[in-house]
Amino acid sequence: MKALLILALAVAGAQPVQSQRMPYGVTADGQTVERITLRNTHGTTLGILTYGGIIDEIRVRDRRGKFDSVVLALPDLAAYEARANFGSIVGRFANRISGGFTLDGQHYSLSPDGGVVSHGGKPGFGARVWKADLCKRPGCRSVTLRYTSPDGENGFPGEMKVSVTYTLGTDDSVRIDYRATTTQPTVVNLTNHSYFNLAGRDAGSVDGQSLRVAADAYLPLTDKKVPTGEVRKVDDTPFDLRRPVAIGSRVTAEDPQIALMKGFDHNWVLSKPVGRLAPVAWLSDPVSGRTLTVLTTEPGLQVYTANGFNGTLKSASGRMLAARDGIALETQHFPDSPNQPAFPTTVLRPGQVFTSTTIYHFGLTSAP
Repeated sequence: MKALLILALAVAGAQPVQSQRMPYGVTADGQTVERITLRNTHGTTLGILTYGGIIDEIRVRDRRGKFDSVVLALPDLAAYEARANFGSIVGRFANRISGGFTLDGQHYSLSPDGGVVSHGGKPGFGARVWKADLCKRPGCRSVTLRYTSPDGENGFPGEMKVSVTYTLGTDDSVRIDYRATTTQPTVVNLTNHSYFNLAGRDAGSVDGQSLRVAADAYLPLTDKKVPTGEVRKVDDTPFDLRRPVAIGSRVTAEDPQIALMKGFDHNWVLSKPVGRLAPVAWLSDPVSGRTLTVLTTEPGLQVYTANGFNGTLKSASGRMLAARDGIALETQHFPDSPNQPAFPTTVLRPGQVFTSTTIYHFGLTSAP
């Protein structure tokens, strides 16, 4: 297959703005997968797979001008097929639902044993091949992925048409716009499961990187890893991230919730109105000078410090990934929302349109 290459000259500067579409591989069941590359005039690059909408590269410069990717990646398509949700779109329902859910008097069991289902079940949206429509306007750096989830897929009611648009800005921002409609009343919760490491994807632990989250509360978990229903204040806990703190100083703290999850794998209740696009989290690396600001319309942020990495998963470079080699900052509605009436609703009905926006904006600090 020939690459589709669209070049347009930037208005300010001689560097070309480039979007590229290349074959990436074939799934175990014979579906063709492509890789989309978006590049801006600064040389910042965004790589996306049509398999799961996986972000396999965000290449940005450090304060010395050196480029490196700041998201973790796996070696090939077979590795992504074997590791669900790594860097991918997550749906129909991101995070966990316990015991299915009841909607309009009808119960929907999402698993045979009535247990906890994570990230929409298997296979979820992260294991589907999406149709890609690359923006062809001069200077445009975006791609829209589309997938139609059939009625009853993984137990969820209604045919759901989903689109996810990735846009690389001139300001080194990665914008993700989600849209969904349904033919029957259902629930929806979409996010992206990229693992960030601002020091570079082969740099190892993120313990020395600084994190701030604009949230006065978080959701404590049961031993089944679903919310208890309590919205707990972060005051005097390791979950108080309202000022920048080194990640390693919190995920090793003595706290029952930290011990339960072996680090952070919790949802923060963001201190902003639901639906308003606003900055909610800030990550920075003191060595490279790279910074990341997260903006979202969502009410929650799941912070996951890759606690499940145990040295058995090989990265794209061949390095074996260990716990806290990356950090996921997943913008979303709250886990188990369909079973928690006090949480913001995730119900979507025919005639309604679900929309959500998240922006990952990359920048630099000055030299210390």
